[in-house]
Amino acid sequence: MSLFVEFRRDLLLALAGLVVLIAIGVGIDHAWPRDFLTSIFAAGLLAMSLNMLIGYTGLVSFGHAAFFALGGYIFGLLLQSEGFVDVLGAGSVPVALVAAVVGTGLYSVVIGAICVRLTEIYFAFLTLAFQMFLYSVILSWVDLTGGDQGLMGGIPRPVFLGIDLADQYHRYVFCAVLFVSCVMIMRIMTESPFGYTLRMIRDNATRAAFLGVNVTRVKLICFVVSSSIAGVGGVILALFTSGAYPEWAFWAQSGEAIFMIMLGGLNVFLGPILGAVVLRILNDVVQMYTSHTEIVIGAVIMFVVLGLRRGILDFVKDWWVERQQARLSAENRNGKK
Repeated sequence: MSLFVEFRRDLLLALAGLVVLIAIGVGIDHAWPRDFLTSIFAAGLLAMSLNMLIGYTGLVSFGHAAFFALGGYIFGLLLQSEGFVDVLGAGSVPVALVAAVVGTGLYSVVIGAICVRLTEIYFAFLTLAFQMFLYSVILSWVDLTGGDQGLMGGIPRPVFLGIDLADQYHRYVFCAVLFVSCVMIMRIMTESPFGYTLRMIRDNATRAAFLGVNVTRVKLICFVVSSSIAGVGGVILALFTSGAYPEWAFWAQSGEAIFMIMLGGLNVFLGPILGAVVLRILNDVVQMYTSHTEIVIGAVIMFVVLGLRRGILDFVKDWWVERQQARLSAENRNGKK
């Protein structure tokens, strides 16, 4: 299948998915589906962007939520600035969105330039160190960030291009479009020659360098793109909660994203999305019966990791491949008789 045909197919699937998401959010006259899906948009972008590092490049980051939080804080702080909104008026929301993505990207360039030169556990813990540094800054810079209270007082959302983000339906559709657009960007990248270069680096970085690949530069590009998309996830959550909070930059947020990848599968593109859905449903259901959510979720993750020995979609994919191979083998044996 040519790249153009595959791109056209993925684009049609993305548009179909967007139509379904909008139909669910607008067609069902209840707040829960919109709230649930909006939270999945944010968590899904965090998990999927992290999987660009883990699943496609072989870089396990323990500090990816720092960029998620930074995107939300930049977006919220700009819109809470009266001068910013007064000057830009209706354009303040899109400008704040672009500023959040660019600001997160620039920060990730600095962090990534240091981290991507390391491998394995050294990369993982250095990203964690930078995340905890940002978390400490958020807590200590009370005048700017609100400290442990976060950005209180709500985030102004001026109407732009007829889109009123104060309206729950407009906000949901806007977040759905952001989510699908970012997913499509990641899909194009991972299925392009650049994506296969990432896989080659994951499998054997030494051989990739021998073939002329600038491993450090490719890793850095992937790091910056994935961090910027995580920042968009933070913007979606900031819109949803009308605030931003230091917990978004805590190490547990990155750990939760890793759990999503482990649950859904790191070798299937949409695996992290399934992991986000499963983890969110587990949280909601378990909290209805007990406050010991960590024990139950931990048991489920242990079952998936020790029982299936891979994510849910990884297991389904491997089962399907094995079934197809068994069928072809049976046909070959019958053909020889």
